[in-house]
Amino acid sequence: MTSFRAFRIDNVDNEIRAGFQTLTVDDLSDGDVVVRVSHSTINYKDALAATGAGRILRSYPLNGGIDMAGTVVSSEDDRFAPGDRVLATGSGLSETIDGGYSEYFRSSGDVLVPVPDNVSNAQAMQIGTAGFTAGLAIHRMEQNGQSPEQGPVVVTGATGGVGSLAIDMLAGLGYETVAVTGKAEQDAYLKSIGASRILLRDQIDFGKRPLEKALWAGAIDNLGGEHLTWLTRTVQYGGNIASIGLAASPTLSTTVMPFILRAVCLLGINSVETPRDLRLAVWERIAGDMAPRHLDTIGHETIRFRDLPGRFDAYLRGEVTGRVVVELNNDGSSAS
Repeated sequence: MTSFRAFRIDNVDNEIRAGFQTLTVDDLSDGDVVVRVSHSTINYKDALAATGAGRILRSYPLNGGIDMAGTVVSSEDDRFAPGDRVLATGSGLSETIDGGYSEYFRSSGDVLVPVPDNVSNAQAMQIGTAGFTAGLAIHRMEQNGQSPEQGPVVVTGATGGVGSLAIDMLAGLGYETVAVTGKAEQDAYLKSIGASRILLRDQIDFGKRPLEKALWAGAIDNLGGEHLTWLTRTVQYGGNIASIGLAASPTLSTTVMPFILRAVCLLGINSVETPRDLRLAVWERIAGDMAPRHLDTIGHETIRFRDLPGRFDAYLRGEVTGRVVVELNNDGSSAS
């Protein structure tokens, strides 16, 4: 049986150990579809898992990587056939089943989504979990009445993958988009992907009152903590806040006043456990009206699989802008 490389994470005597191993398909998590992986990507969550800075895996050992794109090589699921291009984001990858940092991947067909015809595998990973999460947030906000005519939408953590793709998607849909960042040097980057205005984090007056001046029609928050508290105080009547991440803090200190006096809606965004029907609908929009227009600016770097381990620390230090794609195999990397 063909052997292949995988970046595998284990817990030995309560110490996280991660590195390349040689596996066969029989070593992978159970499933009825086998995929030869062409591309993956790096997310903050991947860095936490691989370094042990966060306990992401629920069982050990598992291959890392919460994203993957590739080509089906065998399938017992009628929905997929050899040669089909597929992707997976979240859905338990590198948490409860083997992830995408492996030249081969096996899973249930329920985990897999067809790669849209107008999207290459590399582009699918430039988007990845980050873009899917951003798209899901916008989709949920619009289901709840958000529209460009209501005013500006603010995005915190703007230079990260989710933030960058949210800005690009929002601008493409006609929203005035304000980027909140701690990186003053990224002003040109943020404006190039669609930000109308830049707001530096150290210049924000978070206020202390339950309600401050209404500034935003809506918000996408990647930070949590005082930033999310500030958003609840400053989003206007009927606005939506999509809560995506907790890069700054998992806490939220607020009152019920924004919700009952301004009818602000706080939407929790869980991209990992999204039902498949909704996942398919969001990917259809990502390939359609929500398509990012600046993928090569946001997903500006592609690295070889062998170089993966040296890239995690930069994510933990908050030094990464946009998206990094990991190239595993070359087959199936072009849109059909």
